[in-house]
Amino acid sequence: MIYKGSCHCGRIAFEVEGDIGQVMACNCSMCSRKGSLLWFVPRDALRLLTPEEDLGTYTFNKHVIKHRLCPTCGIHAFGEGSDPAGKRMAAINARCLEGIDLSALSVKHFDGRSL
Repeated sequence: MIYKGSCHCGRIAFEVEGDIGQVMACNCSMCSRKGSLLWFVPRDALRLLTPEEDLGTYTFNKHVIKHRLCPTCGIHAFGEGSDPAGKRMAAINARCLEGIDLSALSVKHFDGRSL
């Protein structure tokens, strides 16, 4: 299935293809403040509909994850990084996807605070 997503103001728009089996709620210092529900997909499943130069990027700690956000409205739409095997991944904020019943999603809780 193809999902459409965006930030609040619409400056950042994207499509992502896949089936949402589970999302992750992380309690690290970043995720707990953002309140994201993260759906992990191969980076190739994410297609930007706006120019990459329109994205804001924030990194912290080990600087290996690019937290992508809108510089206008501040909404964190997705993150980019690599899995332990080195495969490029995207962490989609399911709260930014259109037509999703968030209450129907299976949520896995991750203790990122302890890393």
